[in-house]
This record gives sequence, structure tokens and C-alpha cells, in this order.
Amino acid sequence: MLVEKLKSLGYNLPEASIPAANYVPYVISGNQVFISGQIPFLNGEKMHMGTLGAETSIEQGQEAARACALNILAQVNHAVDEDWSKVKRCVKLGAFVACTPDFTDHPEVVNGASDLIVAAMGERGKHARFAIGVPSLPRGVTVEIDAIFEVET
Repeated sequence: MLVEKLKSLGYNLPEASIPAANYVPYVISGNQVFISGQIPFLNGEKMHMGTLGAETSIEQGQEAARACALNILAQVNHAVDEDWSKVKRCVKLGAFVACTPDFTDHPEVVNGASDLIVAAMGERGKHARFAIGVPSLPRGVTVEIDAIFEVET
């Protein structure tokens, strides 16, 4: 269901990535799945590097946020054994945007992820979120986003 919806939107669900350090990609606790921060590498391909307000445009930041959202959905897909009927809703996104000190358009950048999740999941994709600017992110990426989903256990 979700995979087909993503394809209709012009996206493919990537493979769920493995952690690059000493953590797990997600934790299921009760009826929630906590997705570790996802960066905009798709299927291991390095992309979306840079700093908003310097060499990276808002549109490029939105592309990076969409890549993070695809990786989040891939982790959820793995967590529910590809059974999206178990996913009740996206509860929250937490986003970090690498930017210059004077950059203030964090919400517009993170809308790339929010819009994709809502487009893919409909009402169940509407979520709370935060978007903050930071001076740098792991591996030099533009955006990192984590998530919480409610699932049936």
C-alpha cells in the first residue's frame, strides 16, 4: 500500500540503512516505534551535503528532507515487517538543519519531509514536529530527521 503510493508520487522506498555507529536504527517500545535520526543518503549513496544559508538552497534542503523522510519510512517498513496495516500514524518528526547563524527558514526546509509523509500516508501522516538550525551535522549532511510512529502491537 505505502510502496505503491510512494511510486505514484515518483519515489521508491529505499532499503533500510544500517547504523554507522553504536546505536540501533529503531526501537519499539509499547505501541511506539522510535526511528533514529536519518540522514539523506539513499541506498548508501552520499547526497545532499552542505549548509543552508551558504552553498545550499531551500529547494536543495527540501530534497534532503524528502530523502530523510524516505529513509524514515524504510525503517518503519522494516519495523512492521512490511505490514503497513500495523501503522496507526506518524506522531512526531524532529529535524536538524545545518545552517548559517542568520538562516531562519528551517520550517520551509523540513516541509520537504512533512509534505512527503502526509502525501504518502494521508491523515495518518499528519504529525507534530520541531525544526531547528545547527552549525553542523554528521558526515556534512544538510538535514537529519528522527521520528516517532504509533503502531499496533
